[in-house]
Amino acid sequence: MNENPLDLLPELLVLGGAVIGLLAGSFLPRDRRRAVAWICGAALAGGTAAAVAAAARPGGTVFGAYAIDPLTHVARVTVMLATLAVVVLAAGRARGHPREAEEHVLLLLAALGAVVLAAADDLLVLVAAYLLASIPAYALAGIAGDARGTEAALKYYLMGAFLGVLMLAGVTLLYGLAGSTAYPVLGGRLPAASGAAVACGVVALLAGVLFKVGGVPAHFWVPDVAEGAPAVAAAFVTTVPKVGGFVALARMAGEFLAASPVDWRLLAALVAAATMTLGNLAAFFQDNVRRLLGYSTVSQAGYLLLPVVAAGRGGLAEPALLFYVAAYAVTNLGAFAVAVAVGRDSLDDHAGLARRAPGVAVALAVCLLGFVGTPPTAVFAGKVLAFTAAWDAGYAWLAVVAAVNTVASVFYYLRWIAPAFRPGEAAVRIRSRTAARVACGAAAISVLLGVASGLLLPGLSRGAPP
Repeated sequence: MNENPLDLLPELLVLGGAVIGLLAGSFLPRDRRRAVAWICGAALAGGTAAAVAAAARPGGTVFGAYAIDPLTHVARVTVMLATLAVVVLAAGRARGHPREAEEHVLLLLAALGAVVLAAADDLLVLVAAYLLASIPAYALAGIAGDARGTEAALKYYLMGAFLGVLMLAGVTLLYGLAGSTAYPVLGGRLPAASGAAVACGVVALLAGVLFKVGGVPAHFWVPDVAEGAPAVAAAFVTTVPKVGGFVALARMAGEFLAASPVDWRLLAALVAAATMTLGNLAAFFQDNVRRLLGYSTVSQAGYLLLPVVAAGRGGLAEPALLFYVAAYAVTNLGAFAVAVAVGRDSLDDHAGLARRAPGVAVALAVCLLGFVGTPPTAVFAGKVLAFTAAWDAGYAWLAVVAAVNTVASVFYYLRWIAPAFRPGEAAVRIRSRTAARVACGAAAISVLLGVASGLLLPGLSRGAPP
């Protein structure tokens, strides 16, 4: 066990940025609170640099409850860079708003919760991270104070509170069975416990984590928040917490779920199939682009569950998950950035986008076709890896269901792309040049990650189980 606090330097920098930003926002006049965005951005940039430096050092466990390994390294970098992009998006939209400083601070705190969720090696730390990732996100969903945002925040909070209590019940039950909340100890003691009791504890525990990733049946909040919350907050909530949630699932699967007497893989596979299918079916009929993206994120959660199902069976599951979550974060932020740039949510409101802003239209096409799995985008490489991992793990039927769902998803993504490239008078206009630049940058990074996937995968495979 390592007890050096400097191993937590990335997290400490983000926490320090949130505290300093909150203090600065409390004392600065409203017309100078833009400095809070710079403070938070600098903290995220410094945290990212510290995380990259930490990846070159040997891993281990800090304070016996916080893992420093490839899962944590990728989660740190992905979460912090994604949050930095959201801070850039928010800086222009929130300027002069009474809650400008609070919005940036809440983004940092929720991001910190996502990182801790990914690195937690103890159920108590997992619960604390769940709360840290959730409570600021509830506030972000309703920060505009309008009717739609308040309704979305209330739905988000009620479902999170209910499933959080259920998760606490699962943690309590597993602690009673194993006498410990540490993942390694749980892996050693749960095989000797009652199978029925372990099953109840595992299902209750997974309910809370599935809420964070937007998996069925805990997905109902996702489209409501995507549509009702401010666009920037929706981009963050549907992207960043999912990174922490999926990495947390992979860590639990590898450390103690695989040793439990419960067929959790079949449960996760059924949840994955239901999530991708219901997400795609619901997205077919959406005319609101943000609600469409909400259901799209639900379907993507189903695909991301494939390498979780395969965790511990072969060396491909972990790199597949890590690459896919990074690819998903870039692509989802790019699609939401287009919605922020246009500033209107109807599919028809994007008609003529290619004529008015061809770069933004191309970015939209790259991101949406990337979600489908079109080469050479990053999500294409992530899906290939995820499908292969599931097939190699003995879940060929799940890989086939995922492939069918991928083909079916083409329809509703084209419903957004087609108006954007339809010839005729351009009625749309770009309301945020910053968001347009973020969208174009995200699309470019998606393509670069896809092209460079062969070079990146060996580094992600380091430390994966054989």
